[in-house]
Amino acid sequence: METKIIEKNRQLIASVSSDELLITDGQSALDLIASVVYDTDALCIAVSKVAITEGFFDLKTRIAGEVLQKFINYGTKLAIYGNFSMYTSKALADFIYERNKGRHIFFAASEDEAVERLAKAR
Repeated sequence: METKIIEKNRQLIASVSSDELLITDGQSALDLIASVVYDTDALCIAVSKVAITEGFFDLKTRIAGEVLQKFINYGTKLAIYGNFSMYTSKALADFIYERNKGRHIFFAASEDEAVERLAKAR
């Protein structure tokens, strides 16, 4: 796991990337939150899509809801960045659209876009 600290709009944002899966369920999400917040003091985390289990993007598994609830409960904002065009599920497209309208969870095409969204979220 590689963590890069970015300061933007007076916010610390931890951008996390890994070739290994970091988020596979609610507990692994909680472990990531604890590790990143402890190591960086950042309450905004950008995570590469490749570090998240594919089951997250199949809403029937309920992994997405479980994971995102951990971030909300612990007051940590999350942006997931990567290419989501391979998913054809209307439910997932609607889910991403709705999350992007909020202030805590975002989906972005690139790390730069993820950082921008987190930096503007208050």
